[in-house]
This record gives sequence, C-alpha cells and structure tokens, in this order.
Amino acid sequence: MNNNSIILTFVAEQDVLTFGAMQEGKKIIEGVQLTPDRSDLNVYLNLLVEGFSKAQGQLSQSPDAISFAFPGPADYPNGIIGDLPNFPVFQGGVALKDFLEHKFSIPTFINNNGDLFTYGEAMAGLLPKVNGLLKESGASRRYRNLIGIMLGKGAGGGLVVDGQMHIGDNAASTEIWCMRSKKIGDTIFEDSVNSQAVVRVYKELSNAVGNLTMQDVHNIALGKQDGNRDAAQQSFAVLGEVLGDGIANILCVVDGLVVIGGVVADANQFFLNSLVEEINSTFNTIEGEPVIRTELTAFNLMEERSRNSFLRGSNRKIVVPQTDITVDYDPVKRTGVGVSVLGTEQAIELGAYYYALAKLK
Repeated sequence: MNNNSIILTFVAEQDVLTFGAMQEGKKIIEGVQLTPDRSDLNVYLNLLVEGFSKAQGQLSQSPDAISFAFPGPADYPNGIIGDLPNFPVFQGGVALKDFLEHKFSIPTFINNNGDLFTYGEAMAGLLPKVNGLLKESGASRRYRNLIGIMLGKGAGGGLVVDGQMHIGDNAASTEIWCMRSKKIGDTIFEDSVNSQAVVRVYKELSNAVGNLTMQDVHNIALGKQDGNRDAAQQSFAVLGEVLGDGIANILCVVDGLVVIGGVVADANQFFLNSLVEEINSTFNTIEGEPVIRTELTAFNLMEERSRNSFLRGSNRKIVVPQTDITVDYDPVKRTGVGVSVLGTEQAIELGAYYYALAKLK
C-alpha cells in the first residue's frame, strides 16, 4: 500500500455534490461543489466528469484512483448502479465504474455509504480511539471488528472484520434497513429508527400537530424549543429500544464494537442508554427461564462511568491447576457502543480513501 497515493473522492448529498482529493489521510485541495441534476442521466454523468476534472485540475500530479460512496444497494464490486429509489436516472443499471475509468484512465471504486462510513471509523475513528484508550488503561484486550449504523432519513449499515470491509457475495452485506422492527408488527426496522420515526412517536406521545423535524424534537428534548420535553426525550428512548434490539441481533453473529453515525446520532444522549439496556436485557427459554439477550455485555462509550467500566474490565488472577502459577482472566465478554469520532461525511470520505489504498496495494 502506497500512502502517498492521491485518491479523488466524491460525496453526494441531497443538494450538493462535493469533489475532493486525499493523500496521507488528509484533504489536499479545496472541495469542488456542484449542484446535482437527477432528472437526466447524461446531465448527471457529465456533472461527475466536470467535478472530478476540476478536482484533478488542482493537483500537481496525476491521481492514482477515484473512490466514492453511493447510497443504497447496487452491484458495487462491478461498479454498476441501478434501481435506487433516490436516483431514478440509474434505473435499469448504469456501468458507472467503467464509465469513469474510460473517462479518466485510472481505477475507480464505488461502495455503499454505510460500508465506507464503517471502514473510515475502523481505520481512523472509533476503533483506533477505543483501542488507544484500552492501551492507556493497561488493558490487554483489543478490538478488530466494527459494526456501523447510519441513521438519517433511512437506516444503513456496514461491517469491518479484521480490518477488511465485508461486502458479501452479492454486495448485500449489513443491509440492516430491512430487518424486522421490534415495535410495530411486520414492519421494517428502518421505519422505527430513522429521523421520521422520532417525529412520528413524538406526535403520538404529545398530541402535537403541524410540521416538525427531528431537529425540532431534539431541541425540545434539550429544552431549547417549546414543546413536551418528556415526550421528546421518550421518542428518542423508543428509537433506542428498537435500535438496541436490532444491534443485539447483529451482535449474536458479529463480535465487535458498534459505531453510530448520521443526523440521528446527534441526539445520542437521549437514546444510547435505552439502546444499551435493550442489548443487556433478557429473553426466556420455552420453559420460562431467563437467558441473556446476547453473550456480550454492552457499555455506553459516550457516558464516562460506563466507558470507564468498559475499559477497566473484570480482570482477575486464577491459578493454573496443580501449580503456583497464576494467569489473568477476564470472564466478561463486552462490547462498546459509541457515535462517530470523525463525523459521518468525513468517515465516508476517509473510508473511500483507505479502501482505494487497500485495493491499489
């Protein structure tokens, strides 16, 4: 892997497309911003070419690759985008990777934004931060796996195992949006944990009417805006319960840390405790005996007391049978849940950068 490689990046937001370039994990040019037009495929493709060309024009040497994220499911290994509800111009499938490689004559990598968010946090965000804190505290345990959750208008996920972004055989790994919601019958998980869910639950609890946003509910919960503060805080707690149930299901398969990003993460003080409580709750056997929800004990990494308990662990000395030798033993299997260290957009961009480096090695 050549850390001096220059990677062209691209972040697609609702109202602006931002093109940049990174080297040694840092932005090296002023971002180029263009207004998207999603009404016509050729117009959109020409906009991509214009943006990357302007970014490339600010460089003193040729870039080594293009790497960026798209929201939603697609054939990412082959760089084919198609049938995304929020990008109707791509219906039927568009070979975007081959198009850009033809235009710029450099390798192009496209991935899901949830995957790249998680990879960025695994390479330069929450995962190395937690491992650094463990080292400072004298703990011997280190973490290699990271589950990422992005919450906004939708719900996306990502998974990094042993430093590798897990894409899956069909490029459909960690599509958490279509899991079952704990709260509302046979409905999808996404509809209970996105920003609209917070508003819906708040209105149900407070009988509020009119146009409200998740940010309004967050401000009410903080006491910065008029409204039913208890109902606002409870609406986030309900989200945390459903989110905790979904994450607990994932933790039964993947043993690692959890990072949450997206606009909903800004209100983490109101949902992380209920999320962790749900992970640490119990089920019953068919005979009615309580059993742990998952083998891992979850800790809130954003709350000092809980974080210190996570770092301290439950280490003790045990004696090797028939000897005077002692060894360290920590019987508590634990996970930590925190929010993005880098910020969601920066984590996605860094994830794209590090993924390109890994593919270029």
